[in-house]
Amino acid sequence: MIDDTEIDTALAEPASQEVLPFTSSSPFTMGIELELQLVNRRNYNLASDAVDLLTWIEPRDLQKQIKLEMTQGMIELNSDVHTRVDHLIEELKGLRAALNRGAQYLNIDVSGGGAHPFQHWNEQRITPSERFHYLHEKYGYLAKTFTVFGQHIHIGVPNGDDALYLTHALSRFVPHFIALSAASPFYQGADTKFDSSRSNVVRAFPLSGTAPTLTRWSDFETYYDELLRMGIIGSMKDFYWDIRPKPEYGTVEIRVCDTPLTIEHAAHLGCYAQLLARWILTERPFVITNDFYLLYQYNRFEASRYGLHGSIALHGNRPEDSSKLPIHEHLLSHLQDLQRYTQNDAEQLALKRLRLMAEGQLSDANWLRQTFAERGSLNDMMRLSSELWMGHQPPPYFQ
Repeated sequence: MIDDTEIDTALAEPASQEVLPFTSSSPFTMGIELELQLVNRRNYNLASDAVDLLTWIEPRDLQKQIKLEMTQGMIELNSDVHTRVDHLIEELKGLRAALNRGAQYLNIDVSGGGAHPFQHWNEQRITPSERFHYLHEKYGYLAKTFTVFGQHIHIGVPNGDDALYLTHALSRFVPHFIALSAASPFYQGADTKFDSSRSNVVRAFPLSGTAPTLTRWSDFETYYDELLRMGIIGSMKDFYWDIRPKPEYGTVEIRVCDTPLTIEHAAHLGCYAQLLARWILTERPFVITNDFYLLYQYNRFEASRYGLHGSIALHGNRPEDSSKLPIHEHLLSHLQDLQRYTQNDAEQLALKRLRLMAEGQLSDANWLRQTFAERGSLNDMMRLSSELWMGHQPPPYFQ
């Protein structure tokens, strides 16, 4: 089971470890984590009921997959490991149903989205946990501003060298994942003009950004051990990279997505990562060099700011080969190319729906802005957003 909730009670203290063994897992398996908003039914501000909510989760075994997060207005769903996107969707529906039942007892609702539109960070309460209180002491107000909501996608890989290659190669598609998942246009009561304002909050942490351009796991072990001995990190959890290897699970973890407004869209993003990984590790299309991330920050900003309307800069071997493309066009070309890596009708359907989003430049951020414009109220927008997530309204775009 994927379980990377940052709730480990062990404090981030240096350990005497010489190596970082990579646990092999089945290639191209997939699992996701979804950080969700708990909102009260009075004004749809964040509630502080996460701890109580866990006690109402039935059957009790599902508590292993529904986890606490940094502050008490957040809850996290962790999927099992899957090979098929349709099986993932069915499991997520079961987890959602258990979460919905528990929420009813507390008179709260649950919503997706990358950021709550009008909560204030200073009003949030740290979840009772030795690790969370340690992180609050270490990072100060940043710990409470981390009340934002993301989707993490795990892809299985057989060894550490493949994990590093996939980590770097997937970074070329970070603009796709940000633009497709963007669902945080409002923050602290204002329209930020960003499709994904959440992306900026995450960047504030000291070990955020990108992994070093190492390609052999033995070299990464040396790098990791040096930081460990210096007391800079205590575990892999201290790397807040956009994409990072997770050696204890045998996965590569994509961390740039906002939590979508619906289960179906979240699962389709996981499927896209799965198909990209099949292509990347089969064809090895990239050469990892020291300047591999030269245009990364520009492309990331464009996707966060403009979503599918943004641009992506492509660095060629020669100046005349360098170019810029609209993100949605770059995405469409890759969605088309990945058709040959699909293995069942469910994957074909996932690509079809992502293609419709790219063609129409549709996004959850646009839906939120449109809903606010129609309703004139962020509170009512959040009410409708929670109805989407809880399955009380059909998913947008594809009815």
